[in-house]
Amino acid sequence: MNPALTHILRSKKVDQEEPVIRNLIASAYTIPTETPESDGTIKWNNTTLVLVELEAGGKQGIGYSYTSPAAVSVINGMLAPCITGMPAMDIPALNNALVAAVRNDGPAGIAMMAVSAVDNALWDLKAKLLALPLCTLLGMARKSMRVYGSGGFTAYDKKQLQQQLGGWAEAGIAEVKMKIGRDPGKDQERVKQAREAIGETTDLFVDANGGYTVKQALEKARQFAESRVSWYEEPVASSDLAGLRFIRNHVAPPVQVAAGEYGYSPFYFKEMLQAEAVDVLQADATRCGGITRFLQVASLAFASQVPFSSHCAPAQHLHAALAVPAFYTAEYFYDHVRIESMLFDGVAAPRGGALFPDLSSPGIGLRFKHADAEPYKV
Repeated sequence: MNPALTHILRSKKVDQEEPVIRNLIASAYTIPTETPESDGTIKWNNTTLVLVELEAGGKQGIGYSYTSPAAVSVINGMLAPCITGMPAMDIPALNNALVAAVRNDGPAGIAMMAVSAVDNALWDLKAKLLALPLCTLLGMARKSMRVYGSGGFTAYDKKQLQQQLGGWAEAGIAEVKMKIGRDPGKDQERVKQAREAIGETTDLFVDANGGYTVKQALEKARQFAESRVSWYEEPVASSDLAGLRFIRNHVAPPVQVAAGEYGYSPFYFKEMLQAEAVDVLQADATRCGGITRFLQVASLAFASQVPFSSHCAPAQHLHAALAVPAFYTAEYFYDHVRIESMLFDGVAAPRGGALFPDLSSPGIGLRFKHADAEPYKV
């Protein structure tokens, strides 16, 4: 941990009545997928949720990330000692301390996902200490979080693809997204099948997860035009800012280029915006440093007049998204929706294509089901 920051935090006078962080512990739960899943670049058959639980002032906060079980060691071994005993209400200082603690281990990847899970739990805890829903504590810019159905994995056959996307459309979700890029020669037909299933009034999004080259991406964009694709996510790798900008400048105007899910610091997002690489900026509070930095990134998007979208983990993002003026839409990712419904009580279901918070519950409104989760514990 940064010595100067340690001194500032530990020299702060802590009143006996001021709640301090206690009993911070992380655990991991690996849940098999219903069927094999894949996108444009990887395949998987399970997903791991890393949960953080911590206490202060007689209240417990929870937060989580979807990452490797290795994040548990980072949290329990490095991050918990770093902030235990510190004032629970001072989240910006706590977030700075967490980020400083992983500096020499690379402030990205598993380390930053670990930071994110702790920061998310800190916000849930603070809102509970104040007996407020988190969205009320943050200040609401809107009453609900618009969502788009996300799945359509490249491992799906036609029936699976159409049933899933068509089901979301029938349920009133106005936008759905499918995976592409694993077999470019089949993507045009798969996109047609998706359009057939969702009808003419539902917007169709595609996500290549960086599976194309720049020229492939432009060729596919022209092919997808007949199916009226309006969102083109990571047509090339998100680190290829020049490639993203080139594609953005050469696709038809209705198509929005989106990226940002692999950002781990505000500086990454600043560079993406300065490069004019995207029409929609994405960020993930389970990766980018938690709700604290998710809101910082949202401010960058607002200042750049670029729509802002959350990536995956819809239950974790709900309250924070409601506080974002430039918020556009949230990813209602099939795999995470299933896991959150399995492991938590209080998960909101879409109504009219949006999620609404439970304003009668403090914090983020989620309660972890330890008994149900125990069989999946790593």
